[in-house]
Amino acid sequence: MAEPVRANDAPLVSVAMATLNAERTLPAAVASLLMQTHARWELIMIDDGSSDGSVQAVRRFSDPRIRVLADGAHRGLAARLNQAVGLAQGELLARMDQDDICYPERFARQVAFLQANPAVNLVGSAALVFEGEGRPVGLLRVRENHADICARPWAGFYLPHPTWMGRSAWFRANPYNERNIRSEDQELLLRAHETSRFAALPEPLLGYRQDRIELRKVLHSRYSFSRALLRRSAARRAPALALRGVGGQLAKAAFDTLAISTGTQRRLLAHRARPLPSGAAERWRDVWRQAAAGAER
Repeated sequence: MAEPVRANDAPLVSVAMATLNAERTLPAAVASLLMQTHARWELIMIDDGSSDGSVQAVRRFSDPRIRVLADGAHRGLAARLNQAVGLAQGELLARMDQDDICYPERFARQVAFLQANPAVNLVGSAALVFEGEGRPVGLLRVRENHADICARPWAGFYLPHPTWMGRSAWFRANPYNERNIRSEDQELLLRAHETSRFAALPEPLLGYRQDRIELRKVLHSRYSFSRALLRRSAARRAPALALRGVGGQLAKAAFDTLAISTGTQRRLLAHRARPLPSGAAERWRDVWRQAAAGAER
């Protein structure tokens, strides 16, 4: 049961969502926000030049906590997220993508964690991977504490971007690099991890859609993160970081290419996710049914 929202309640959590041609998936994503047991949130949905009915799909929700901005331009995810950070009224800022589904307890669990752990700047969670009309596939792996999350920075960070909730002041002090396309989150973690504290909750608090894995996007992400590693290596005068990191990204790119080009994408997904624990699929189906029903109202 969601807590009541009074007219004078300021948002505690600002949700940053950039959208592009997501008319089909947006209603369920927004409906999952309306299911939250923590009610002091605002959604800052910034459209990035959609040519479909994305903006109208969100504007039909009459909840005053939903803010929709559309200027007709296409600026990219990082630029739109920085824009949302600048507009955020909440002390905390949560990420969510246009095709995600939040579990009802997501905000409550992450807010409670951040309030109980003031030294932590950013907390994520595990995420259930699904496809199509809510079919569960697997669970994205996470590490729970900062040391484990950042143990191998050259290889990347186990902290799924759409699950993030952090302090708005931290996002303002650590803006996304708008030139870093496809690996905005990993570049930010790489740049900030030595002066920040990260954590993750082990239970899935978000459904992460992955209908297909596109080789072009995967390789672009590998390339982009490799460039970030080279910049970081030069700034730190640490050539080992570049050698380990870029070599690892090349090896992963070869694996990705083989898996996708031979049609064995499920092997690639199995490499990235683990099987669902007992009861997780049933819990997810209940969340999916609630969000799908809310999308149709």
